[in-house]
Amino acid sequence: MKRRQFVTASLAASAALTTAQANPLTTPMAPARKQVYELRVYEFRFNLSQAGLNSYLTEGLIPALNRMGVKNVGVFTEMGKPEPAKTYVLIPYGSWEEYGMAATKLAADTAYGQAKAKYDALTPDKAPFVRYTTTLLNAFDGLPALTVPKAEGRLFELRTYEGYSEDAVRRKVKMFNDEEITIFNKTGLHPVFFGEVVAGEHMPCLTYMLTFKDMAERDANWKQFSANPDWKRVSGAPEYANTVSFIHRVFLEPAASSQI
Repeated sequence: MKRRQFVTASLAASAALTTAQANPLTTPMAPARKQVYELRVYEFRFNLSQAGLNSYLTEGLIPALNRMGVKNVGVFTEMGKPEPAKTYVLIPYGSWEEYGMAATKLAADTAYGQAKAKYDALTPDKAPFVRYTTTLLNAFDGLPALTVPKAEGRLFELRTYEGYSEDAVRRKVKMFNDEEITIFNKTGLHPVFFGEVVAGEHMPCLTYMLTFKDMAERDANWKQFSANPDWKRVSGAPEYANTVSFIHRVFLEPAASSQI
């Protein structure tokens, strides 16, 4: 088996195993087709130009992904212009198989190769980034595909929930699938995606993204969510106790090249 196929199969098996831990004696059914998300976070140092990475994304990677059927690629920057600056790239693949074949398809794309040649030729003094991290996520059953918001001024909130154990994260995922996503929709917490992290930082954890018109809408709708009687009921249920041990939160705005 080729290495790429082995890695893809291993990640898919890992995602299936996490879900199956809820009832290990039950014969698993064929999983529904859900998207696979790759979330890259590129980090820059002070005064490092972001032009090289922006050109690569705009002229090379995103058009090539679109040609191979990967749509709605998101590109975001952090609000408030922090240092070091970061660029977030969200790539929604249709399946683990599609993710596993992406590198092969990109290598065969002539137009992509031409754009990448300019990117590869950047000298150290014009390095496109310092480092980037990659996180792979399996979409939730309750939202199996990314939701694209209206094309207007948007605020995005990216949240990662750590759990003290794999079972804690499994129970939190179940809470979202069975109850919480519905409450989100009722109270104006507009989901973009929900994903269980299969490989990446802060494991075991889950990550999701919400979108709002502005910070005022965000604050008002979170307040409405907190006061919702269904949320108060489910948040106090014993089966969901101690599911979140730490929350990472960052506010993002879409870059010019973003398709979300």
